[in-house]
Amino acid sequence: MFYYLFDYINKIFSPPGFDVFRYLSFRSALSAITALLISFIFGPKIINKLKKNQVDQPIREEGPQTHLKKAGTPTMGGLIILISVVIPVLIWSDLKSTYIILVLFGTVFLGGVGFLDDYLKVVKKLPKGLIARYKLMGQIFVGLVVGAAIYYLPEFSQFSTQTTLPFFKNLNWDFSYLYIPWVVFIITAISNAVNLTDGLDGLAIGTIIIVMIALAILTYVTGNVIYADYLNIIYLPGSGELTVFIAALIGAGLGFLWFNFYPAQIFMGDTGSLALGGAFGVMMILIKKDLLIPILGGIFFIETLSVVIQRLYFKYTKKRFGEGKRVFKMAPIHHHFEQLNWAEPKIVIRFYIITIILAIVSLASFKVR
Repeated sequence: MFYYLFDYINKIFSPPGFDVFRYLSFRSALSAITALLISFIFGPKIINKLKKNQVDQPIREEGPQTHLKKAGTPTMGGLIILISVVIPVLIWSDLKSTYIILVLFGTVFLGGVGFLDDYLKVVKKLPKGLIARYKLMGQIFVGLVVGAAIYYLPEFSQFSTQTTLPFFKNLNWDFSYLYIPWVVFIITAISNAVNLTDGLDGLAIGTIIIVMIALAILTYVTGNVIYADYLNIIYLPGSGELTVFIAALIGAGLGFLWFNFYPAQIFMGDTGSLALGGAFGVMMILIKKDLLIPILGGIFFIETLSVVIQRLYFKYTKKRFGEGKRVFKMAPIHHHFEQLNWAEPKIVIRFYIITIILAIVSLASFKVR
């Protein structure tokens, strides 16, 4: 909104200094600051409201015993993140941008799916929350909309079904007719992966912040013809506008981390984790860097892989030996380290360090091309 207002004022009256609002970097900074302030202002109010209504996170008995002391901590804190992201984006971004429209759609829709799941679990007291197939249908729907938009809209036509191959110069992979199913898979997988990672205080939101800082650099250079040409990556006019969205997410994430780090005052719940995973997946697809997800989102990939390995090995050993065995003491893998008596903050900080390393590798992959 302010983007158009200040642009109009600048065109009509040309006041000194007002043209600064046209710059992506300046609007991104304002977006981050606005998101941070909103999370600090509304965060405590939302936490108190959730506490008053006893919207508490259910603690699984089969989970780590150390988590039993977290009983009574409110959940659905993803509302803080969503409010703190959406408002700055509406204020400071170009709302006519298809990139902004698609990432907002994916984030808010999956946030809504997560909200419904949390609501059914903590308010309606349904142990399993939203039935898995309905949650999957929501994720598939977002994938179909985003995939179809990229496949059919003229502004994406030049590279609609292509994506960048990491570490390879001047080489893109074309999914052709399989592109839309691929987008559905990516969005479903990454939103679930972030959901699995949300098991320790500050773990999911902290890793997302680090990933988003690297992604902000990727979106900025992808939308800049000079940098894109220098790095030999696909140049996508207008994609730099996503930097405003990412800046808002970083600001909102930092604000939420203030309340979510150990010992957490609030959990994000599926409302936050599905929204964040959806935002990450949609943006990687939009800037044609989806094959980089296993590296940049390496923590989410490892968390998901640990669950898959655990389940497959358990089923295999049970079928062959009559008794199921486990590779990890508990999955996802962050619980494995808890069972090894690692302190929760120690696990979280080390996962942050790994994410930082993976983010550096991801950025370096464009230079080594």
